[in-house]
Amino acid sequence: QVTVVESGGGLVQPGGSLRLSCSASFMLDSFVIGWFRQAPGKEREGVACITRDGISYYSDSVKGRFTISRDNAENTVYLQMDDLKPEDTAVYYCATTQWVVRANWNHRALYKNWGQGTQVTVSS
Repeated sequence: QVTVVESGGGLVQPGGSLRLSCSASFMLDSFVIGWFRQAPGKEREGVACITRDGISYYSDSVKGRFTISRDNAENTVYLQMDDLKPEDTAVYYCATTQWVVRANWNHRALYKNWGQGTQVTVSS
């Protein structure tokens, strides 16, 4: 059974940090991994992705605050989130795809193997 699991979410004050993890029952190193988020009443949006070669892409709303990385030895992809803002509150998901370019990395339809998500709440 193919499973993807996100973890590391929680409640944090504005300006704080969290590190999310994405792990799987299969090897992630042969995939492009994307992080997405969905806030209540909003569509799921791309946050960041990392290719097999370590090339990363970010949405404008998180660029400079979030960092995506992968540790193939641990079979884990991380999303380090710093300087968190209330508008970052959402359920965060990771998913896999085989290939992306700068113009399409955030297209949800390209991704599969979605996890159940992890809740991030930024509030004072």
